[in-house]
Amino acid sequence: MPQTKRLKYILLFILLISASLRCGVAVYVQRQLDRQPERTYVIEGDADGYWRLAQSLVHGEPYSIYTPPRRVLRMPGFPLFLAGAMSVVGEDHFRVRLILALSGVVACFVVFLLGKELVNETIGLIAAALVAVSPVMAGFSVLFLSETLFAVAMLISLWVLVKLSKIQFGIEDQFRGRRWSVLAGISLAVAFYVRPSWLLILPLIVFILFLSAKEHRIAALQRGLLIVVGFAVMLVPWVYRNYQVTGHFVPTTLWAGPSLYDGLNPQATGDSDMTFFDEENVLNTMSEYEMNQHYTQRAVEYARQHPGHLFELMGAKLLRYWKPWPNASQFHSWWMMLAVSIIFIPVVIFAVYGAWISRDQYLLLLITLGPIIYFSMIHLIFVSSLRYRLPAEYSLYILSAVGLYQMCFSSRKKKEINPE
Repeated sequence: MPQTKRLKYILLFILLISASLRCGVAVYVQRQLDRQPERTYVIEGDADGYWRLAQSLVHGEPYSIYTPPRRVLRMPGFPLFLAGAMSVVGEDHFRVRLILALSGVVACFVVFLLGKELVNETIGLIAAALVAVSPVMAGFSVLFLSETLFAVAMLISLWVLVKLSKIQFGIEDQFRGRRWSVLAGISLAVAFYVRPSWLLILPLIVFILFLSAKEHRIAALQRGLLIVVGFAVMLVPWVYRNYQVTGHFVPTTLWAGPSLYDGLNPQATGDSDMTFFDEENVLNTMSEYEMNQHYTQRAVEYARQHPGHLFELMGAKLLRYWKPWPNASQFHSWWMMLAVSIIFIPVVIFAVYGAWISRDQYLLLLITLGPIIYFSMIHLIFVSSLRYRLPAEYSLYILSAVGLYQMCFSSRKKKEINPE
């Protein structure tokens, strides 16, 4: 059998395993919830909000929830996806979970594409296989949470950026470079529509692109501007809509302020505890925009006045982010903690080894390590947990695949793995 055909069959087998595990988890989760009439979701708050926003979109109602109405609470990416699923299979939790399970399979496939583009098909297949059998990735893919969809969108944006990085700056490649630059901006915006914390990656990418093109700074700047243009054009509908409902320029959401204060307040521990929001009920006297400004200012002021607690919280958040097992108490059963740790710890070990043997492969390191470090830095300020690390683990698995491959075949192949 030809090598290419054999690899396609292996990929298909991996995707079938991924689909089987995720559909099985969907059945298990729904059965467990059905046995507890008082529970509707595994993680109640966020899941309920996403579901209700999706229902509003399906029924043509205003994009808002709660009283007084919260019009700019969540980015619309995940609610739109849920609404699309509801339009196809109805407003049934189990059937929608099966659609979400398929998004996990897509994430597995995009990991293969990204691994193939960064290194080779073999590394892509190993990374996809690791993702396919990951208990956490399988489990989160069927929850009404945005982590898996964001991972898919983020991975696609990274894949587009890798494709762009391989296009030369010559005259004959100008059109291709411009086209892929615009596509990069669009793909980054799609990921941003799912999770607003991806916004800061835009200036970082433009800066890195400009810095890396030593002899083609003008051409690199042009590509960077096209990335920004593609991103900005995609944002126009959301920004315009927010201006219509708030009277202010709001490119993200009006939940950043309370989220920031959740991570920086006298009672903060690094875990999320939004009881202050319900107790203070400032929306009775403030607009949604004013409420966001109010909590942002309080968080910044508290951090400025209490630098010791700030650094203590940063340490606690860093530990929560990198802890091998879940932080939430409902996931503290011994078998669940073991299942998560037994995958994540080897993944990190192989990733460290992969980073060492690939230390001169800057693009590989940037794409695989960049996202997980990026979110680690962000969640030194905001609350932190495994949930916020999970989307970035997908690209890290590619580096783990490099380390695993080199370690397993070191006796046969002494030379380091280089991109094809």
